[in-house]
Amino acid sequence: MIILRPFNNNDADNLRINQMPDSSIEEVLSFIKKWVSKSYNCKYFEMLAITMDDAVVGSVSLFERSEHSASLGVEIFPEERGRGYASEAVKLMIEKARSLGYRVIIDQVRIDNQASIALHKKLGFETDGYIYKNAKDREVVLYFLCF
Repeated sequence: MIILRPFNNNDADNLRINQMPDSSIEEVLSFIKKWVSKSYNCKYFEMLAITMDDAVVGSVSLFERSEHSASLGVEIFPEERGRGYASEAVKLMIEKARSLGYRVIIDQVRIDNQASIALHKKLGFETDGYIYKNAKDREVVLYFLCF
């Protein structure tokens, strides 16, 4: 069973190696400091470490889009994929979103990420199938979950 917890400075090297290889330790520490504030652009934002047996295996985030909607993101480190961690983390963040009063969760998934597409379908997310370009100019599809 995984546990979600805030990132701390002790996680910086692991994050740099597994999720931010182009960043310096100082940049990663700066990100962690921002994440702990639970705010981004005056809106609720939380980035949490996904841990298994005290080891960080990925991250999951929740970002307020409007009063009743939030976007969710999950990333599992490559060597930890295929073990069900993403599914557990997304379920926990869905419950957190509900407890915070959100009614819609949105996630963008790259069209070539078959594992993430399968995960979202399994968890009851829906999509209109329209292909968008994200900020990194990658093709993505939006998935929605309403409750």
